[in-house]
Amino acid sequence: MKPWPLFLLLSCCTDAAPDQVLIRGATFIPGNDASYREERSGPAVTIGPFSIDTHEVTNAQFSAFVAATGYKTLGERGFFGDPKVPLAQQMPGGVVFVMPSTGVRPGWIYLPGADWRHPDGPQSSIEGRDKGPVVQVTFADALAYAKWKGRDLPTEEEWEWAAGGGKDVPGRERPLKDGKSSANNWDGIFPIFNTGGDGFIGRAPVGRFAPNVNRLYDMTGNVWELTKSAWNDSHAQGAKLDLHAHVIKGGSYLCAQNFCARYRPQSRQLQETDLGTNHIGFRTVKRQTPG
Repeated sequence: MKPWPLFLLLSCCTDAAPDQVLIRGATFIPGNDASYREERSGPAVTIGPFSIDTHEVTNAQFSAFVAATGYKTLGERGFFGDPKVPLAQQMPGGVVFVMPSTGVRPGWIYLPGADWRHPDGPQSSIEGRDKGPVVQVTFADALAYAKWKGRDLPTEEEWEWAAGGGKDVPGRERPLKDGKSSANNWDGIFPIFNTGGDGFIGRAPVGRFAPNVNRLYDMTGNVWELTKSAWNDSHAQGAKLDLHAHVIKGGSYLCAQNFCARYRPQSRQLQETDLGTNHIGFRTVKRQTPG
């Protein structure tokens, strides 16, 4: 791949940055044997070349999709009458992490009225947040957007390789560059207090931190990212798949040194296929055909 021009390297996700970056194919061993059990490596995998979004899909980009298609997310439609869904979650809504504040106990709650336009609850808004990562989207919502763009969601292996995988990154180290935060994570003791030392308390606009080695922004931190891969509990051959959950990658603004230190390319976690939250988004890929 040719290097970016200097003016792009000196800017952080400007409008001049490319929509996607081409990633070469490779054979590598995914995973990390030094941290969480579900990250343990398995056999080598081979992936072909693909292009991947420079940054997470934004509110503005998802808004364009909805305007063009009239699409309604699962969080906007709800689960009325579905016996498999708890009654409290059948109303349109999504899961929200309530941040700590005076007199407020932090934690997760299902909030009716939370959706991609109101990511933190019915009183919240994305107005003025065009460059924020879209959240409160389910796997089906993300896949619908990707297909509209003529693309797909990345597999777990594609995502990990693009994020700088192939090198075992041990332990619970905070991602730093030149001694400063290189991603939007939780600064302080989760969930008690967040100092905002990286410049953000919640979600950040895309591209506010330096890109990785592949010139991709926010591959760790900010929001978790959905992949096309069904969940399994390790990379080992024969690991049982959970078809009701998908792998998410990259960690989020809620990852802290003392909790969920998953701000590494090899980190992985499961997410229910039909549940949106305010800390999970996605990006898309376009696989290259031989010839």
